[in-house]
Amino acid sequence: MPDAVLREGALSGTRIAVLVESDYYEPEIFYYQHRFAEEGAEVDFLTRLWGNDSITFTGHEYRAPFTVNRSLEGLSDEELRRYAAIVVPSGMVADRLRYTEDVDVLAPATELLRRAFEEPTVLKGIICHGMWLASSIPGKIRGRKVVCHNNLIGDVRNMGGEYVDEDVVVDGDLVTGRTGAHHHLFARRIIELVSAGRGRGTVPRPPLGGAP
Repeated sequence: MPDAVLREGALSGTRIAVLVESDYYEPEIFYYQHRFAEEGAEVDFLTRLWGNDSITFTGHEYRAPFTVNRSLEGLSDEELRRYAAIVVPSGMVADRLRYTEDVDVLAPATELLRRAFEEPTVLKGIICHGMWLASSIPGKIRGRKVVCHNNLIGDVRNMGGEYVDEDVVVDGDLVTGRTGAHHHLFARRIIELVSAGRGRGTVPRPPLGGAP
């Protein structure tokens, strides 16, 4: 039987960032680790390292370890624009990352997300309780069509977002997913959008629709 001909990955030449902290949802994070790479993307897992070279986090379901050695702090605008997409996952990741010592200053992860919203070439992916990370920057969600976990519908409406009862919702450069259990549908939509040019980092692409 002849060898199968493998097509070039849909995400070949792109980079995707996934934020991580403890109490992450293991099936989701491990899926992103392999699925995006399968399509040819370079996948970076970012966190707040608190001065450490690396931190090993534990998952929510099985206490599985996951070591991260890339910091989300100090990322320059140029480095940020190299990412085709930034993913805020489900679980308690966003709640842990939105902690700030000074309540009048955005947490580093929230500040990174705010900056990402200023970059239309970077696709923003937020799923389930990941919407918590955007709670301190409501202007970035105001007027946008989004879905989230049922527990966060009040948060989304308080931010001025338009809740849509679908598993995955796309509004321009923002992709949202209902729950961590929908991570496969969420990831597939990100792959489709990036491969279509809606998130090629600094590579030029057509203007996006949706709210500014």
